[in-house]
Amino acid sequence: MNILLTLGRLAKGLELARSLHRAGHRVIVAEPFGLHLSKPSSAIKKSYRVTAPRTNLEQYLSELEEIVEREQVELVIPVSEEALYASRLAARLDESTKVYGPGFEHMARLHDKLAFARRCHSLGLSAPETYPANADEAERLAQRLDYVIKPIHGCSGIGLQLRQRGDVLHPTDRSAANLIQERVYGRQISSFSVARDGKVLITALYEGDVYLGTVSVRFKRVDDMPQVERWIERFVQAESYSGFISFDFFVADNGTPYAIECNPRLTSGVHLINRADLAAMVCGAQVDAPRFKRHRYYQDAHAALTYAVGQITRPLTYLKTLGKVLTTKDVMFDWRDPLPFFLMTPMSWETLRQGIFEGIPLADAVTRDILWHGETPAIAPDVKEVSLYGAGQ
Repeated sequence: MNILLTLGRLAKGLELARSLHRAGHRVIVAEPFGLHLSKPSSAIKKSYRVTAPRTNLEQYLSELEEIVEREQVELVIPVSEEALYASRLAARLDESTKVYGPGFEHMARLHDKLAFARRCHSLGLSAPETYPANADEAERLAQRLDYVIKPIHGCSGIGLQLRQRGDVLHPTDRSAANLIQERVYGRQISSFSVARDGKVLITALYEGDVYLGTVSVRFKRVDDMPQVERWIERFVQAESYSGFISFDFFVADNGTPYAIECNPRLTSGVHLINRADLAAMVCGAQVDAPRFKRHRYYQDAHAALTYAVGQITRPLTYLKTLGKVLTTKDVMFDWRDPLPFFLMTPMSWETLRQGIFEGIPLADAVTRDILWHGETPAIAPDVKEVSLYGAGQ
């Protein structure tokens, strides 16, 4: 099968590409960056540079269409934040090419952190109290509880602020682009699931123990949270969801999981899934008992080492972290496909350039050209939604 991935700069996309390639598929990447992590990978047959969707959405979609036609693509798989844009491609393709996952409207509703919280409450699923930042209820919540301010549409912790009960909400905090959410405490658990027609095929739960900012760069698989898996199963069933779906939770001391946001796309949990089973599930095959990889701990070694070096003035923390880095399986290194690991720095030039010359934080630089902020796209509305498994929601 000829498969198009709509991003190549992130390790999770490389993981998917390797899985599909080793299952015998021909993998092509469309990427706004000229240099990107997946480009030197032996798993990638071709890499096309395309217009960034935030620069010109119509041109971006037209270029994806051209690639689909030229390469006779049968399956398009959105990878990360660009998925909100790439999902619009489904309405523009004929039946010979499918776009994996939900259509734009469905994906946008789940990506919206305020709409997601409201959906959870409507289903009787536990989630923090959440209000638009400019609502009177937000002001009252800030007086009653510790709270969080964050963009309604955002990623990687960009714009996140932690506040204590009674802290004043400033005019900039109360922007219509923000929400105010009860701050919940407990064990922080992330999830990654593959779903089909409202049924969860596999869920990987994981938690971080080394962080750069709010992003975990070393994490382990978690097997002792069945209540989180049940929460996910109920939500996926209620949404009749097909595709990749991920959640972030805080699990309170009494065991109740509170979902704080939904990411209808790939996340780092994909590194925990057996590659052969991942490829089979994505391509529509029946996998009776999907497997995890044998390692429980994984890391982004470059980022984890950066964190360790930053602790060098604290010798005990430095040595402990360095010990973890040197003994943990890396998500990028592969003896059969070594170049992405060794060429990561030059292949990350597009991101590094923005940090060095424009002073943009790396978490922002890696997504700002593909991140959807809730705008109404300046193209004709979808007339249909198509998923890999038939009619969309």
